[in-house]
Amino acid sequence: MKFKVPRGTQDILPSETWKWQQVEKIIDELCDLYRYKEIRTPIFEQTELFQRLVGDTTDVVQKEMYTFTDKGDRSLTLRPEGTAPVVRSFVENKMFGYPDQPVKLYYTGPMFRYERQQAGRYRQFVQFGAEAIGSADPAIDAEVIALALDVYKRAGLKHLKLVLNSLGDTECRTAHRKALVAHFGPHIGEFCADCQSRLEKNPLRILDCKVDHGHPLIASAPSLADYLNEESARYFEDVKSYLDNLGIEYEVDANLVRGLDYYNHTAFEIMSTSDGFGAITTLCGGGRYNGLAEEIGGPSAPGIGFAMSIERLLLAMEAEGKTFQEEPALDVYIVTLGEQARQPGFKLLGELRAAGIRSEMDYMDRKMKAQMKSADRLQARMVVLLGEDEVAEGVVQLKNMANGEQVKVPVAELIEKMKETLLG
Repeated sequence: MKFKVPRGTQDILPSETWKWQQVEKIIDELCDLYRYKEIRTPIFEQTELFQRLVGDTTDVVQKEMYTFTDKGDRSLTLRPEGTAPVVRSFVENKMFGYPDQPVKLYYTGPMFRYERQQAGRYRQFVQFGAEAIGSADPAIDAEVIALALDVYKRAGLKHLKLVLNSLGDTECRTAHRKALVAHFGPHIGEFCADCQSRLEKNPLRILDCKVDHGHPLIASAPSLADYLNEESARYFEDVKSYLDNLGIEYEVDANLVRGLDYYNHTAFEIMSTSDGFGAITTLCGGGRYNGLAEEIGGPSAPGIGFAMSIERLLLAMEAEGKTFQEEPALDVYIVTLGEQARQPGFKLLGELRAAGIRSEMDYMDRKMKAQMKSADRLQARMVVLLGEDEVAEGVVQLKNMANGEQVKVPVAELIEKMKETLLG
């Protein structure tokens, strides 16, 4: 029987992991710069956590979650997104009691959604996300957006567009909800079954429907911007003002609602405008989620965050022709000749690695010519030749692969000689 990688997943091979590591380095360095601390939550959580926080009218909860019952008859779900687990941990571990607020956290890890595989979209995918919990200051909204943009800019992307909207507070949402029900109600039979069920539960989700997005009633639907109260409108203006101060350009889109139920006030997406990127342009999405901590028994702790797919970031880099720094070349390859040179060669390998010198040797009992070819394929900068005569004399032959120069070096002086050669 032949086994294949499960549909919607992928093997990330060594030739590609170097790219991932460089992206993760960018993320770690920027989060340190912004003072966001890494958090690692479980791969699976109680199913009810996502039902309550993500929203039972969302596509994520209704159609896309990988849910199973464990041996204790508990319903568990592989995490489809990162905010709910982070908020759960924030409440459970009483981070609201930390002296420094807001608590600024970030995560990078696999998420799971059962959806149709597309370019850059998988059923197991890797997300980087950041959350700032504990502050209702519009300045932190601007900071979170700036962090997301900086990741893309540090990765070399130039064709980016930031889109903003305000979803308002509960009062605004309630008034807007009534207007949407009145707008869609008489014609709801023209919409898909999902939208029909959303009409009473959460009509705002109709605006984000993938099936009926071209229906004329969606284009003419009441705008949430017309229902913002004074406080919500002022908050949104403050967010835009802070972005202006950072020199960040943006567009306001009154139809931007995001795909999760917990958002309020600020919502945003970052899109690729590169010609070669494809039809689905969204790279990153996020927004404010005041009230989420209270929903699971915590105190008032307003928050804002975002999540981005690493796969789609890499796809956007490819579309813009951005290349990564080459993987560091091998410093030295040890070629051993004869059985008596094997043990001394292996000992030398360990000493070189202990000194921080990237080193390798042959493990296939190949002849000298084949070992030299291996050193060349691995782009070794230097080759150490060690035969029985060299072992007896306490020396090695050190060959510079760039110019072919070969010198005899005492074993005791090799590491110092290697460092001089590699550095200079």
